[in-house]
Amino acid sequence: MSHPHYLITSISNSGSAPENSFRKLQNAAACPSAPYGEMFKLEVPSLMVGTLDSLMNLSDDLGKTDSIIESIVRKVEKSSMELAGKKATELTVGGVPSTRYIQQFAWDYAKYPNRRPLKELVSLISSGVSAIDEELKQLSNSYGDKQAALQDAKRKKGGNLTTVDLNDVLEEKVVKNLKIFDTEYLKTVFVAVSKNQVEVFENEIYVLGGELVGYGGPDWSGMPHGLGQPQNFGSQVDRHQKKGSPVVPGSLEKVMEDNDSVLYTVTVLKGMYEAGYYEGEEFVAGTKIDLLEAFSKILREKRYSVRENFTYDPSQQGKSAMKMEQLQVEVDNMRSGLTRWCKTHYGEAFVAWMHIKVIRVFVESVLRYGLPVDFTAVLYKVASGKEVMLVNALDKAFGETVKGDDDPDEEEYHDFVLIKFEP
Repeated sequence: MSHPHYLITSISNSGSAPENSFRKLQNAAACPSAPYGEMFKLEVPSLMVGTLDSLMNLSDDLGKTDSIIESIVRKVEKSSMELAGKKATELTVGGVPSTRYIQQFAWDYAKYPNRRPLKELVSLISSGVSAIDEELKQLSNSYGDKQAALQDAKRKKGGNLTTVDLNDVLEEKVVKNLKIFDTEYLKTVFVAVSKNQVEVFENEIYVLGGELVGYGGPDWSGMPHGLGQPQNFGSQVDRHQKKGSPVVPGSLEKVMEDNDSVLYTVTVLKGMYEAGYYEGEEFVAGTKIDLLEAFSKILREKRYSVRENFTYDPSQQGKSAMKMEQLQVEVDNMRSGLTRWCKTHYGEAFVAWMHIKVIRVFVESVLRYGLPVDFTAVLYKVASGKEVMLVNALDKAFGETVKGDDDPDEEEYHDFVLIKFEP
């Protein structure tokens, strides 16, 4: 969405009436003989000047503040456009188009008292816009999280057995015929396998994780007399001298399949306890190893989908669809709310931006033309493609442009105040 391009200019009245300066500015670049733009008077309030040093410091800070506020205005505008999509309409400032607000600008004395020190006034304006920026971040993050949750729900609803909510696809009579364990020592897990991996999976399932479980115990061959008697073997017992998989032999069951994948159940050992032992007089406590998590990691590395934390509950059937509908309602409501927020706060941020521009004109004019404050400021709405001609016309009427030859990036200097404004 294109916006007009403006130039804000001020010249010294040099003791004459402001009307004379206004006429000079109009004749220079906004008249039939110099039709480079449309000109509007810019009312600059009587602001507190302070000291020369404070004005010079403020002049440096104002350029940065101007850029920061502009970026926030653009951010709010972009968010609004993205939310509205094809239904996007031009944002307004106080209920009027931004162009009209600029061209009919009037200082808001109630919101920004002109008799406050300039540094305080700039701080008041920038802090208000910073609060808008922070609130936009929070609202956008919340909306993004809700959108992500909705997309995840849609993915699960329309996905295959690796992602779909199993409560929605499993029938109660099928589950009743399955051997499902969830005891202190055993856990049955559901695993979805791509159809092109089925043969490999069925052949290797009972040897997967073959290094995880230690099935070794005391060697009774050297002391048959102690068989069955309490013995203190301690650290001499190597549980891992014989290793194997945590999968319970014969526990693999095929549950169902779809076009892409096959769903299985397999029962595994939940964990393994390494017994404590004495080292001299000191007892070293035993530890428990989580075999389920380690085995699930091996399955994932093989690109088998472990449906973790799934417990069949027939009462949950259809609830994922209800959840998705609820998420859709929440996303729609948040989008509407954020769209309204953007429309309101775009205007607030834009008003702040315009006031910063006016403060910049005031500060630069005082620094350029000195005291007492005596200058006239105008706003040029630049005709398409005529900016260079307009600036050249002003230079011709009020002075010459000076630009350092050794630094192409150095800002142009004019004998008058010139500030660009591209809303």
